[in-house]
Order: sequence, then C-alpha cells, then structure tokens
Amino acid sequence: MDRVGCIVVGAGVVGLAVARALALQGIEVVIAEKAEAIGTETSSRNSEVIHAGIYYAPGSLKARLCTAGRAMLYDYAARRGVPHRRCGKLIVATSPEQLAVLETIAGHAAANGVTLTMLTGAQAMELEPALSCHGALLSPETGIVDSHALMEALLADAEAAGASLALGTQVFAIEPTADGFVVDTETDGERFRLAADMVVNAAGLWASQVAQAVQGLDPAHVPVTRYARGSYYAAPGRPAFSRLIYPVPEPGGLGVHLTLDLGGSMRFGPDVEWIDSIDYRVNPNRQAHFESEIRRYWPELPEGALAPTYCGIRPKISGPGEPAADFRIDGPEAHGLPGLVNLFGIESPGLTSSLAIAEEVAARLGQIPASAAT
Repeated sequence: MDRVGCIVVGAGVVGLAVARALALQGIEVVIAEKAEAIGTETSSRNSEVIHAGIYYAPGSLKARLCTAGRAMLYDYAARRGVPHRRCGKLIVATSPEQLAVLETIAGHAAANGVTLTMLTGAQAMELEPALSCHGALLSPETGIVDSHALMEALLADAEAAGASLALGTQVFAIEPTADGFVVDTETDGERFRLAADMVVNAAGLWASQVAQAVQGLDPAHVPVTRYARGSYYAAPGRPAFSRLIYPVPEPGGLGVHLTLDLGGSMRFGPDVEWIDSIDYRVNPNRQAHFESEIRRYWPELPEGALAPTYCGIRPKISGPGEPAADFRIDGPEAHGLPGLVNLFGIESPGLTSSLAIAEEVAARLGQIPASAAT
C-alpha cells in the first residue's frame, strides 16, 4: 500500500489552498476530487467577491479568517497575476428604517478592524447616479477576483511543490490506524487503498458525508449540512454602476446584490432558497422576486432585462430561522483523532478566507505554515 503525508478530500478553492500550504512544507499531498475538474461546485458558483470582513460576529472564525484572508488574497493575486479588482462596494438602506441596520453593520465592521464610511443618500447617489437609497456604507476594501484563475494558480503552486491531483476519485471510507489513516477510494470503477499520515476533509457540500465515513468518529462531531440555493441573473449592456451594491442582509444571505465581473458585466444574486438535495437549475419563478428586490436600489432596471444565468448552493450548518453558524474547523482538539481536520459550513466568505483557512488547518495539524504559503 502506497503512503503519503496527507490526503486532502475536495479540490475546491479551500482544498487547493490547504494542499498548497502543506505541500510548501514538504509534505507529500494527494488531492482526491470526485468530479472530473477542480472547483465545479461552490467554488465556481458564487459572486467571486473579495469580502472585507464586515458582517461576521467579532471574534468568530469567519471574522478573523476573512479579514486575514482578504489581505492575503489581494497580495497573492497581485504576485501570481490572478485577475482581480479592488472596486469597493456600497451597502444601502432602501428605507429610513434600515439606517439603524447600517449603524449595526458599521459597529460589527469596526470590531473586526474594518473601516467603513457612512454616507447620506445624497452622497451615495453622487457616487452612483443610478442608485436610489436613504443612506449607505462605503467599503473600499471589497473587490472581485477570477475564482477559476485563483484555483488554477493554487493548484499550480501545489503541484510545483510535489502535490498530486486525483480527479474522478471518490472517498468511501477513512480508517484511523496506529500511525495515520487508510483511505478507501474509487477511480474509474476501481477501488484503491492509500495510507496517509493526515487527512483533511474539505469536501464542501459533501463534508458531512465524508466525515461520516471516518470510522470511530463520534457522530456528535458531524453536523447536518443543509443546502441553500442561490440563483443569479444578469442584465446585458453597459454597467449602470462602478461599485458593488448590496442591500442590508437578509436571513440566510446578504440579499440580492449587484456584483460586477472582471469584464464589467452586471449580475444579481444570490437569493436564498432552501432545498433538500443538490439541484443546479435556476428556478424561473424567482425572476419577479429579483426584479422587485433590485428595483429597491435601482428603480430604473429596464423591464424584462434580467436573464437567468446560474445558481450556487451554500453548504450551511444552520437551518432556516437559526442564527448563522460560524465556520467549523474541527481538528484533533475537537474530535480526538490525531491527523484529521474536518471543515464544515465553509460558505461565504470561504473564497476570501481560503488562504487563511489553509494556515489554520496547518496549525490544527501541528504544521507551521511556510512564509511562502501566505
């Protein structure tokens, strides 16, 4: 039986960042991805926003890893030539009652070390003439990034440091042993067993299923992953805004916001639609809801301009009506199995936080990240 230093389950942006960080430490890493390409699910079906770290509870993993990861991501993207832009965003109050919500958001942001500027409605609309609002928060640190180019760069770094990518490889069982783990996988209908010193479960939507495959792991350490689908619509033509436009947050997400891609096109979403199984079809019945939400801050949205584009699914570990859960990075200190880290509920701001999450995982495994990993 072949043996490696670490098996990373999942080749999304977080799995690739973890593999890179560990490979740069000289650890032999195999990335097991059940799909036929990297980053085909949550990592490529999102808004591609670099978040500043505004909304998250002070002291939470989301707050700490988002603010650290944002700085790391801007630096990494600049050094590796990953397309990105620090375009800024406005969080807007579309009614007088929402001005108090902006104050609360600003307080959270300040506690997380993020500086926002409070604007009157007139000041915000001077910056963005197509906008309609009663007030806004300006976030200059928010940006956008090409998530596919980012993942390709992370993979290239990992492979240059000796990591291997195994596509079409599904993990069925993970057996703890006296000196690590034995991992059962299947590739092209053939079963393989591989020994590893460490295992990192970065399987995203499937993280709970992978954790359930770990023999001897107490089920109390495996949360239920729930699925919240978010659809996106696009508006053709010249963009009406130069910054991202966000309404105040809604339960389960950040509202139907306007983002820009690096080509300048406008897209709107995601909304929040709780579903029971993976389904990437855009619900055509959501278009009227989108138009209504968008017109709260862009009243001149042309009639019939929206076209459905794609949807993504958030791997949530809190359900409808429950407080938003923090990231869960469960290392041996949580579950008692040396060499194992399970990542649960890595939704937004997972893309922004990916490099910082990788360092956190390395720390939980007792590996000191190399300066090059940042």
